[in-house]
Amino acid sequence: MDRLIADKIRQNPALLNRARVTLGRWMETSSPQAQPALLEWQTILSCSTEDILRVVEGNDSYATRLRQSSPFCGILTREERTRILLKYRLHESHPA
Repeated sequence: MDRLIADKIRQNPALLNRARVTLGRWMETSSPQAQPALLEWQTILSCSTEDILRVVEGNDSYATRLRQSSPFCGILTREERTRILLKYRLHESHPA
């Protein structure tokens, strides 16, 4: 899902504004325990598009941890998410 999100952002960088709005809403309503991760995202979302995409697509523990609270949840359509989940399930039931 993260690769598709990154591809969509590359095609339309204005989608980053949607993530910023989502993050702002979460920061107003989240528990104190969630605030540190949200503050990290706030810092990341103030960086260049390529720096943001490095986190979105990253395989390191930092990127993986941050994606647990990703503000990009509204970028993919329901159909895109469903297609990815079905592909994943198919792959998991028939490993190579």
